[in-house]
Amino acid sequence: MYAKFESERLLYIRLNQRTQRVEQFVHLRDAGMNEGDLANIGQLIILPSSFTGGPRYMHERTQDAMTYMKNYGRPDVFINFTHNSNWTEIQQKLFVGQKPQDRHDLLQEFFIKSKNTHGSYRKGKYFWRS
Repeated sequence: MYAKFESERLLYIRLNQRTQRVEQFVHLRDAGMNEGDLANIGQLIILPSSFTGGPRYMHERTQDAMTYMKNYGRPDVFINFTHNSNWTEIQQKLFVGQKPQDRHDLLQEFFIKSKNTHGSYRKGKYFWRS
């Protein structure tokens, strides 16, 4: 199903290049012309930054991360929270015939729990002072 959605999004982007102000990116086309043989290249389609995983999307996220580091400094700790869908807390809240991936509200609940734990980390309850 996801592949169908992504295919439709790409089709929309391809058919609406003019409405997305792609003509502003003429310098990209010129750079491509100067770099070599364009015989293998098909139609030039520019993916907007709203297309998740595209080069502009990644560039924007990188710039956001750099701005964050400039304002707040480098991160000291990387905390990763994962959950097991077989936890009894999750299984008890499922309705008959449901799978954990059907209940996004449970994921939100565990995210809130992890956020509270993160607050404890920030207050220094789990780490020693250096």
